[in-house]
Amino acid sequence: MIVIYQTMTRHIYAILSIALLLFVTIIVAARRAPTYVQNDWLEPFPAFRIAGNLYYVGSKGLAAYLVTTPEGHILINSNMEANVPMIRASMESLGFKFNDIKILLISHAHSDHCGGSATIKRLTGAKYMVMEGDVDVVESGGKTDFHYGNDPEAVFAPTKVDRVLRDGDDVKLGGATLTARLTPGHTKGCTTWTMKVDDGSKQRDVVIVGSPNVNPGYNLVGGAVYPRMAEDFEKTFRVLKSLPVDYFLGAHGSYFDLEGKFAQSKSAAATPFIDPAGYKSYVADREEGFLKELKKQKSAVTPSAAQIDEIR
Repeated sequence: MIVIYQTMTRHIYAILSIALLLFVTIIVAARRAPTYVQNDWLEPFPAFRIAGNLYYVGSKGLAAYLVTTPEGHILINSNMEANVPMIRASMESLGFKFNDIKILLISHAHSDHCGGSATIKRLTGAKYMVMEGDVDVVESGGKTDFHYGNDPEAVFAPTKVDRVLRDGDDVKLGGATLTARLTPGHTKGCTTWTMKVDDGSKQRDVVIVGSPNVNPGYNLVGGAVYPRMAEDFEKTFRVLKSLPVDYFLGAHGSYFDLEGKFAQSKSAAATPFIDPAGYKSYVADREEGFLKELKKQKSAVTPSAAQIDEIR
């Protein structure tokens, strides 16, 4: 009876321990992931080689890219803090060491793309390089963001920037060169990254779009906090339309149909990630959305002829 009692006690303790571990895990995940996150942001996605020394190491919804070199690696986007273990696991699944990240870059200073930067910098010692317009937001942990600064769920760990980037600056490591293109509007320092890869047939152009999206609540007309937002979006579309592109990528997998292209790549003779037509269509669609919202906001602040007559 004593043996049975001891065995049952051990089983009860084991069950309670597992239950406690699951409870703590849920609480930690809830604290690390804001309630506004989309379901696929924390959903794992198979890490894979895109072309040459460029790899995908992000989640299903939040893109992260690894550029490998003999002198260490460059990571584009830390994503949310909760994504950091996933990025590490993705790198290791490809045979690369997380601690070999030497340079950390981002697409823009929103918590879903830079919330894990402090952790990655602390764990790897990587140099953090950020476009000029986003530096203050990154270093304040999101508190100086023109739109989300007062949202407690949009803040993240403040992170010191090691190099301030400007439009056209190159980031170089071990023979790899990435060029930072300022594509502002979505954030003041939103960055589209370009590089060349050797895919075995020839050198090809890669474009990783920062974001051309007008988020809900953005004030395109007469906003006191970001008065040049509309002009900045116009600059962004001029830049995006001017870039040579073979491989079309972006800060979210939805920009370039990550899921569909990854599935297609398993059986396709040629990689579907070479998609200049898809890039052109995406940019045109986003510009149309911007112009539609701009017209709507201008109409809301500009009195109609009937309203003017009424005022008279």
